[in-house]
Amino acid sequence: MSPQLSSPSLLAALRAAGEETRLRILALLAEGELSVSDLTDILGQSQPRISRHLKLLAEAGLVRRSREGAWAFFRLDEADAGGAFATGLAAWLDPGDPALSADRERLAAVRAARTEAAQGYFARVAGDWDRLRSLHVSDEAVEAAVAAAVGEGAPGALLDLGTGTGRMLEKIAPLFGRAVGVDANHAMLAVARANLEKAGLSRVELRQGDINALPFPRGAFDCVIIHQVLHFLDDPGRALREAAAMLSPGGRLLVVDFAPHEMEFLRSEHAHRRLGFARAQIAGWLTDAGLVCDLADEITAAGGGAGQLSVMLWRGRDGRRQVDRPLRESRFEVA
Repeated sequence: MSPQLSSPSLLAALRAAGEETRLRILALLAEGELSVSDLTDILGQSQPRISRHLKLLAEAGLVRRSREGAWAFFRLDEADAGGAFATGLAAWLDPGDPALSADRERLAAVRAARTEAAQGYFARVAGDWDRLRSLHVSDEAVEAAVAAAVGEGAPGALLDLGTGTGRMLEKIAPLFGRAVGVDANHAMLAVARANLEKAGLSRVELRQGDINALPFPRGAFDCVIIHQVLHFLDDPGRALREAAAMLSPGGRLLVVDFAPHEMEFLRSEHAHRRLGFARAQIAGWLTDAGLVCDLADEITAAGGGAGQLSVMLWRGRDGRRQVDRPLRESRFEVA
């Protein structure tokens, strides 16, 4: 059943939506998350005016606002009654309306500019990027192992911590009803946003945040992924405890990182603080975080073509009784 609004809330929502520019804003946000700057460019209005419209929509509960450094992003949240109402309202609009069609064309131009910026970023870092990728098993093998550990048709919500370019979200988010990516770096989030939009996943949420102090309620996610992040951190155990606190009963925390190695240049040239993790080390941290480590194994490519660095996958399970249907166990399950 869809969330419902009280009579006063519905009247406030109708008043907020009952203006041409604000209705156009809702139609655009139904296509995905946008910044104030995006909306200014698309609608051709001043920043103060757009901000005023967004403030009214937010006060009426129709849109949600999140900070990303100096930027602010807005979206429709269908899990919230006001967001569900706004989504339904946008669906009633005639897509052939000339003003709305022009808005969508300008939205496409904004997204194209993001994609161009992302391609420029990768062109600048391509040399090091290719060198690092050649050191370990392929991304495809890692993604396949993670997808198997998650299970097909997984319900609920996914949280990807240290999402980077959004690669893991691009592959795993379609398995979930809701997907959120968090990264501390605004530039990386800009790349992720462009990549996800290009993949047709513009409704995936991206947030700038601290992995040690996440801006979400406890127990809000059915699956949390930490992919190649822990080796950058001073206190990986603390990050795992914070991630574990995000899990709903029966949820899974998946960790992908390097096994111990001696490639010191990764520390000096690429800010790696840890040169990999022993199998028992991550398993111990998962246990300390209140989880049961039911998977700890090396990821190998089909045919055995592994790189110089071993990549490990750990899975921690929340042992509380689930009130919803469980995630399907995968063939990677261990005793």
